[in-house]
Amino acid sequence: MSLTTDAITAAVLFGPGAALGAATLVSRRGDKTDAAAVRQVLAESAAERAARAAGAGIAPPDGGEGIPAPADGQNVPLATVLAFPEGRVRRAA
Repeated sequence: MSLTTDAITAAVLFGPGAALGAATLVSRRGDKTDAAAVRQVLAESAAERAARAAGAGIAPPDGGEGIPAPADGQNVPLATVLAFPEGRVRRAA
């Protein structure tokens, strides 16, 4: 085979891979800095939530109500429970 045929074959075989590799490298150029910025924001958010949870009486920054203080062993019924009259029992088959 001649040098021209070898060059064309190499271009056909390696050209798409080289083009995709270059495009991938360009697109992944800022991944580490972006990931570091995301980790920083998540750490700040977690620290803020932990500080807010530590102070139960502190209102959230959006102006809503704070977390209510937990009751000391008081169970509040969620719904009224009605007893069925005796004698009217339904037997499921």
